[in-house]
Amino acid sequence: MKKNFTSSLAFLLLFSCAKSEAVADDIVENAESKISSSRYSKGQNMIDAIYYELIKNDENLKNLDKKILLLQRESHEVEDIYEDIQKKSSEYYADAENVAKSVNDSVLKKELLKLLKNSSNNNFLKEKKYRELTKQINDNRQTIYCHYSAFKIKKTLPEIEKYQNGHPLKTDSLENFVNKQNKLLSKLKNLK
Repeated sequence: MKKNFTSSLAFLLLFSCAKSEAVADDIVENAESKISSSRYSKGQNMIDAIYYELIKNDENLKNLDKKILLLQRESHEVEDIYEDIQKKSSEYYADAENVAKSVNDSVLKKELLKLLKNSSNNNFLKEKKYRELTKQINDNRQTIYCHYSAFKIKKTLPEIEKYQNGHPLKTDSLENFVNKQNKLLSKLKNLK
């Protein structure tokens, strides 16, 4: 009986040590994954999170990132200025047409509507260049974004692969846990 007790005690000690090592490993891995998930809470996806870690130590990448962000911001500002001018013109023609339509004198009304239509058509032709350039700005902005995103993926892919190689997926603790569950299930099935 003493032998059984001693061997059971030794087994429990070994099992608890192995279990505490697995728990310690899990704690370390969870701590590392909490670092990654905290990046999500800042609104970054993993590509950006890894990329911004890379640019901290690389002035060339930092400068590239600043140039791209500045150019994207400037393109919005430039578009906003011209859009404001275009909106004011559109509002003017809409308001003027409503006022002209309310004129009681039919000859004067017709004259005003004709003047407004001619002016609006001339303005439309002037705005054609604006619309073409605005479309080009939007197309360029989208192309820059796509190429920069592709660049970031190419730059961060080796980093995530390095991380994966440094943190291989070990299934020992999971297999042990499944075995533990299976033993409990077996006991439960045999209960009467």
